[in-house]
Amino acid sequence: MPEVIEVPVELTKFHLPEAVQARLHQLLARQDEGQALTQAERQEAEGLVELSEFLSLLRLRSTRVMQQG
Repeated sequence: MPEVIEVPVELTKFHLPEAVQARLHQLLARQDEGQALTQAERQEAEGLVELSEFLSLLRLRSTRVMQQG
């Protein structure tokens, strides 16, 4: 039997704070415009993208749990 992972339903409402989203968009826009990012900025952008993707997956899982329960 597969292990059940409990995910708080409140995660369906969680999003990155506006300032964090704005920073990510700023970095990605600069990169899209051909501006070179520093190594620290690239690492920051990669970390923020990973965090955003992780939170999206958690929200999706929470939504599915709510619909099933």
